[in-house]
Amino acid sequence: MLDSSKVQYPPLTLIQTWVWMMMESGNPELQEKGRRNLINSFGSLANANEYLVKNLNPQK
Repeated sequence: MLDSSKVQYPPLTLIQTWVWMMMESGNPELQEKGRRNLINSFGSLANANEYLVKNLNPQK
């Protein structure tokens, strides 16, 4: 069994770039590339979203 606490994700800036590619680039090839990169790194877009919410809005 894998220990999820040791999972290494890409730098936050790179993840934000992939989200921009997917959502705002307006280029279908870039949109697909951003989507694939997120899924390859997180297993799903939902997991990527959860990670971003947690890391962009840390609890005080």
